[in-house]
This record gives sequence, structure tokens and C-alpha cells, in this order.
Amino acid sequence: MRADAARAAKPLNYQEVYNAIAEALDNSDYDDGSYGPVLVRLAWHAAGTYDKNTGTGGSNGATMRFNPESAHGANAGLSVARDLLEPIKKRFPQISYSDLWSLAGVVAIQEMGGPTIPWRPGRKDADTSAACTPDGRLPDASQAHDHLRNIFYRMGFNDQEIVALAGAHALGRCHTDRSGYEGPWTFSPTTFSNSYFKLLLSERWVDKKWSGPKQAVDKATGSLMMLPADLALINDRVFKKHVAEYAKDENKFFADFAAAFKKLEELGVPFPENAPTLTFNRAAA
Repeated sequence: MRADAARAAKPLNYQEVYNAIAEALDNSDYDDGSYGPVLVRLAWHAAGTYDKNTGTGGSNGATMRFNPESAHGANAGLSVARDLLEPIKKRFPQISYSDLWSLAGVVAIQEMGGPTIPWRPGRKDADTSAACTPDGRLPDASQAHDHLRNIFYRMGFNDQEIVALAGAHALGRCHTDRSGYEGPWTFSPTTFSNSYFKLLLSERWVDKKWSGPKQAVDKATGSLMMLPADLALINDRVFKKHVAEYAKDENKFFADFAAAFKKLEELGVPFPENAPTLTFNRAAA
């Protein structure tokens, strides 16, 4: 039996896949030293296309492999994450791309200090671009609270879940060659924490003076940034209540984020009846 056929026939150990993804995270030459944030973004953008009214989109299908979805503006730069996972897909050929991408988001969050997120396998890949969703289903960073509600309500989330998911902006940074924006949200962009919420409330945010799109920087150092959609969370009374709650209680944030992220990754997925719900040990522990 050929080696690749033998691997395909072997029952899949998802902890081994988790560990392989975890081993690929660190890279001192990429951004702030970790691919973790871009893997979270890949998992998020693959799942965030779901429309509850039509039952289309979501992480099932891994349709970002195809044009036009791979070329949607919101997905700029995500080829980095997809390419990073390609050797792992070859190592574990029996896992679907859609399961691999969603699991990568779980791995990245846990390995960067975030909560344990239960995960289920069973997503199947689409065969053609016919399953791609139209552009415009992901949040537009230049918009305010009404836009956020339109986008997330379409997926089936409520206001509390919207704010909890926004807490992923503790991770990573924006790039001018991708989104047009520039800079990190927090001082520790490879550590999952409630610092995003603390900074939203504690810092004074002023308009960045530059030729790029409208964004804010912290007045104290000018090294952090917030997007208009971030500031919408403290300019809306209901959203701000949840921001304040998560800024005060990191454990509450972690619990609510884990629940919302699991829900995000499962939107529209027709799991087999026997699909197990798994949790994973951190490889870095």
C-alpha cells in the first residue's frame, strides 16, 4: 500500500492534527511572530458568510479555495493561512479543507492563551465555485452599529454574541496591503485576552492623520488602532454594556467567546448524527 493511501485509510486522530497545526504557528519573520491571528481570520471568514435565510455559506464547503470568493476584498491576505495549512492537509489527507480550516481557528485561539473551544468534525468540501457566496457578507470595518447588526443578525447572532466575537481583535493587526488599515488593536497581538475591551474603554481614541481610510489611534502612544466598526461598540448603548462586562471579567468573556465561536464554526453545517464533540489539549502546555 502506498504511504499516502495508508495515511488515508488510518483513522484520523484529531489531536495529532491539532498538534501539527500548533507546531506551524510560530514564525519570527511573520508579523508579530505567529501565524495564529491569520488562522483565526481564515476560520472566521470561512464561516462568517452564512445566511440563515437561504441556508447558504458557512464553513462547510471551504469555498474560499475558489474564485471569486478567494478574491473578495475581505479575504485579502488569507492565502497566507491557506498555504500554511496545505502541508498539513497533505499529511492528513482524510481531513476536509473545511474541517482543517475551522480546527485551525480553534488551535490558534487555544495556543495563544484563549479558552478551550469544543469542535465537531464532519464538514465536507465543495467541488466547484458554484457554491461560493456573493461578496459583501462579511463585516465592513468602515461601518457602524447598524451594519454590524445587519451582518450578524443574518447569521443568527444576538448583540451579546456580536461583542463577544469582536474580542478576537485582541489578536493580530491590520495591513495596508490587505484591508487598507494599519496597526494592531492591542499591545500583545499574539495573546488572547480581554485587553481589546479594556483598551476600547480606557484609551482616548483620536482620528489617525494619514492618507489612508478613516481609523483611530490611541492618543497616548499612537501605536494602537481601532476601526470605525470597533468604536461602534462603545458608541451604542447596548453594545457598550457588553464591552464593559467583558473588560471587567475575562472569565466571562472567555466563556461567551468559546460558545459564540463554536456556534460560528457550525453555522449551516449538516453534521453526521454520530459526529463527536471534541476538546483538545494545548500542544504548548
